[in-house]
Amino acid sequence: MSEQNPTIIIADDHPILLKGLSDFLSDLGYFILGTATDGLSALNLIKEFSPDLAILDMEMPKMTGLEIAAKCQNENIPTKIILLTFHKELYLYQQAKELNLSGYILKDFALDDLSTAISKIMEGGQFFSEKIFDELKEDGIDQNENPLTPSEIKILRLIAQGLSTKEIAGKLFISERTIEKHRSNMISKLNLEKKHNSLLIWAQKNKEIIN
Repeated sequence: MSEQNPTIIIADDHPILLKGLSDFLSDLGYFILGTATDGLSALNLIKEFSPDLAILDMEMPKMTGLEIAAKCQNENIPTKIILLTFHKELYLYQQAKELNLSGYILKDFALDDLSTAISKIMEGGQFFSEKIFDELKEDGIDQNENPLTPSEIKILRLIAQGLSTKEIAGKLFISERTIEKHRSNMISKLNLEKKHNSLLIWAQKNKEIIN
């Protein structure tokens, strides 16, 4: 893997943005192996060319960027992945961290962040847009009063909707075992009885805290 001139795949379902990103990175000297406008095509390109980097839109037809990342993780594909998104929701950032993604960049700042992100990632680091952390500071949950992590809060929201462990795991692209671990941790943090429906009851009574 070359730190100086990494090979790159780009995928976005907006053709203008896709061309803009491709031209921008090409002008900076990066080698673009291919582009795609849907997630399945992007995954096929990754499998075919084994690029150093894949820059993927979060939301695409056929497969999302997170679904591609989960697939690459499950199949031990070494391509480093940067997600591009307009979403600042903390649970999505948490999913990106759990999937060990190399980068999570807000589209509003993509042209400002991408070059720095690529350099840092190719040196073995990670890059996450600073605005995500601004969102964390502005989040309505006081972490001093509520010890739950953003990921746990997202899971609680789904529990409140009546979803099962299997359904939550599928929705968040993480294992059922991980969900069960989160459940156990939340029961301990919230000092709840170790009953199957204790989190459901708590979540439904405290929707104003987790929503």
